[in-house]
Amino acid sequence: MNRLSRRGDLVRGAILTTGVIIVLFPIYWMGIMSIKPAEDFISTPPVFFPESPTTIAWGQVEGYRGWFGLINSLIVASVTMVVAVVLGSLAGYSIARFHTGGSHLAFWFLSQRILVPVAVVLPIFLLYRNLKLVDTHAGLIILYTVFALPFTVWLTYTSFRQLSTEIEDAALVDGASRWQTFRRIALPLAAPGVAAAAVFAFVFAWTDFLFALFLTSKNAVTLPVIVSGFLGRQGQLYGELAALALVSMIPALALGWLVQRHLAQGLTMGAVDG
Repeated sequence: MNRLSRRGDLVRGAILTTGVIIVLFPIYWMGIMSIKPAEDFISTPPVFFPESPTTIAWGQVEGYRGWFGLINSLIVASVTMVVAVVLGSLAGYSIARFHTGGSHLAFWFLSQRILVPVAVVLPIFLLYRNLKLVDTHAGLIILYTVFALPFTVWLTYTSFRQLSTEIEDAALVDGASRWQTFRRIALPLAAPGVAAAAVFAFVFAWTDFLFALFLTSKNAVTLPVIVSGFLGRQGQLYGELAALALVSMIPALALGWLVQRHLAQGLTMGAVDG
């Protein structure tokens, strides 16, 4: 029995080790690519660690406005996340507690995710051109918030709906206002759903390429558009692309790490509950 148990442990350990290698190897490869000399990029066999590492690629990222795009993406994604979570939480709480819009409004919000972005990008561009919102942070934030709200509302709605109303009713009886009840009781208890909604809104704005490509050109250009320029008419800038891709992973990973305690539970509450 002990021998079978040890074999099972070895098999599980081998599977977990293999999974970790599969997940981490692309990150390792990007890091190595960012410090390789140019002659090692297409060498055969592949160079897994360069003999003469260099930081030239990291220094040239700024010349291609890489850090500028990174800052723009941080601004747009962070503000989108905050606005979408605030509006989504208020809407979700209202629907869950006061049945605002009837019994189908929450599902109507979720159904808006069916909309294909490419179908509306041209009308949005024409509208933004008339409103002077093309190539502005505000324009991207408004658009990303609108597209992130459906899922944000649904996640927060299902989280609030699963909470017992007894604690809130007791607070109301003790003299707390509805706003105080929402802010001090309901919102902390629904933290898993709110955390999941925040991560979704941030990642959506952080990774969007289509809208940023059509609606920005110079002042508000974001990281995905900058990265796409590394593989174009100027040649394939593998080192610069790897360096910027490596840095671009940090904000999303950091956010996921900060809310990991709530994230799994929040996604389960929001996505599975009907």
